[in-house]
Amino acid sequence: MNKPLLLTADNTVLVLVDVQVKLARVMFDRENLITNLQKLIKGAQALGVPVIMTEQYPQGLGPTIPEVAELLKDIKPVAKLSFSCCGDETFLKGFKTLNRKQVLIAGIEAHVCVYQTAIDLLGAGYEVQVVADAVSSRSEANKELALQKMNRNGAAITSTEMVLFELLKSAKSEKFKEISQIVK
Repeated sequence: MNKPLLLTADNTVLVLVDVQVKLARVMFDRENLITNLQKLIKGAQALGVPVIMTEQYPQGLGPTIPEVAELLKDIKPVAKLSFSCCGDETFLKGFKTLNRKQVLIAGIEAHVCVYQTAIDLLGAGYEVQVVADAVSSRSEANKELALQKMNRNGAAITSTEMVLFELLKSAKSEKFKEISQIVK
């Protein structure tokens, strides 16, 4: 495994996994999850980090929650049936086209689709960071187990605020004020 490097906006992609209506309503700490997803998306947009969004079996689990979808009106979610995003050809095609080596993962459920996506991306040689306060599962125990297992397998565990300031790099950045307002 390569030594992890600080994230850079020009080498990072944000993957939002399955933040859908029927799933989101039963997530542990739902309100904080949604708040942090919104901050993460706004920060990624401010810093020019591309976003890929997926939906697991949307016919059954519904669309992406409005709180997230309204921020990503120009992005068409990738509908998938495989738990890992990497099991879907449409996702892989769009992902590889971006030519980014650092991957931020957020979404639900931490112990199923987020976990399997992280492990597959690690196995393919990507540097993976999982945004702990922007992932969840139905139970806190499953979320924590997933974070531990992803970390043991090489994924860095981070937070929304940590990621945004890592991407920003400096208080001298022209985006400093904007990012500071987002994380408040």
